[in-house]
Amino acid sequence: MSDILKLSYSKMIIEHATAKCKQNGGQLTNKRKQILLCLTGSEKALSAYEIVDLYKEMYSESMSAMSVYRILEFLQEQGLVHRLQIANKYISCMHITCDHNHEASQFLICSNCFKVKEISISSALVEELKENVAQAGFVFASEQLEVNCLCEDCKEL
Repeated sequence: MSDILKLSYSKMIIEHATAKCKQNGGQLTNKRKQILLCLTGSEKALSAYEIVDLYKEMYSESMSAMSVYRILEFLQEQGLVHRLQIANKYISCMHITCDHNHEASQFLICSNCFKVKEISISSALVEELKENVAQAGFVFASEQLEVNCLCEDCKEL
């Protein structure tokens, strides 16, 4: 992607994220914007400590891991970021710039390089999974589905 397209895409993400936060009664501060842009610029899921390093690289200033965790918590509450339980890493929501509701999210996570792809699955499939889980004597702790996979690049290795 060219630098001009990246800049335009980043601007669009920030505009939508700012509006979403305002609608929810929150504020997207400059630091929150910068952390969000760290995540949107990455194809891979990132840990808070990887975000600290990337933030320092991108903005030439340091931020503590605790500050990053607080910002990530806020961004999660706003529906802008997802925490992947399996990997204990974070990704930006692929629907930040959308103005409509989506089906349930499923995260395909490469267990080798941590590249992540968010896909939507139908509500009917989620309901069927819930029924199967209930028949086995369990309940979903979260409707966020995460699947360990290998991406196209890693499956070739």
